[in-house]
Amino acid sequence: MAPDHSRLIDSLDGLLAFPVTPFRSSGELDLPRFETHLSELLEAKPGALFVACGTGEFASLTLAEHRELLRVAIAHVGGDVPVFAGAGGGTQVAIEFTRSAERAGADGVLVLPPYLQVGPPRGLVEHYRRIAAATDLAVIPYQRATAIFTPESVCELAEIDGVIALKDGHGDVELLQRIRTETGGRLLLLNGMPTAETFARAFAGIGVRAYSSATLAFAPAIARAFHDAFERGDDAVQDALLTEFYVPLARLRHTTNGYAVSLVKAGLDIQGRSAGPVRPPLVDTSPEHRAELARLLERGHAVVPDASATSGARPVA
Repeated sequence: MAPDHSRLIDSLDGLLAFPVTPFRSSGELDLPRFETHLSELLEAKPGALFVACGTGEFASLTLAEHRELLRVAIAHVGGDVPVFAGAGGGTQVAIEFTRSAERAGADGVLVLPPYLQVGPPRGLVEHYRRIAAATDLAVIPYQRATAIFTPESVCELAEIDGVIALKDGHGDVELLQRIRTETGGRLLLLNGMPTAETFARAFAGIGVRAYSSATLAFAPAIARAFHDAFERGDDAVQDALLTEFYVPLARLRHTTNGYAVSLVKAGLDIQGRSAGPVRPPLVDTSPEHRAELARLLERGHAVVPDASATSGARPVA
């Protein structure tokens, strides 16, 4: 009998947290800093925690480091929120990371696209079918880069035991609408764009409301303010945060490959909560971009509304 993942599906609502992986200047994992970082994230009450995924530099981690991060995260969370682990690479490598995550006690895996190799839709489906067959964990394929699905292939994914959702980082709203129509809503869709808040309203228009927030990892007050405004339909607050913070942040991210991660770590460091450097091939932010990010953080926090002014607002049905 397939495991019942209904509790996990229910948890994939609202803000989804993606912690960074802190490194010491020597390049080793900084596990005490990781625990502090997790505590900071949990204060924002995310629906689920995704460890060692894209923001957590999965591609730069060894299997032993991946296992250690999960061990610390699962012990630290203590069951308060579900913990998903990153997995990826070729099929056998992804299975190895998935099985390791299962032994560590994770609730599920977010499977990043296969590296470099590009196969036809039936090959992609078989990749995820084999991963799901190798574990009792919940499996979430991540659509982007070398893993772009047809609506028909997503219908096949929806029939695989253990596959509970599809995270989209591709951003083709027409394709997502076709997927949603073809699957009849049987598979939960998640907004996983690099600056997901800039897509939130567009994705909501086709029924995709839950999203992963990289901003939550370094500016939780901004991330929470935007999400709360999004949930209650407050366009004025959303527009102010988009204008002063999110759209300029996306523009800054586009200047340099890898900044989707580097800017998160720079944002932490600017605010006195350093998580160390990124690992190659990523690069740390340049001094001028770091200064620009500092200005954006100041502008973003300046337009975060007073919680008492919005506490009585009713969420949109």
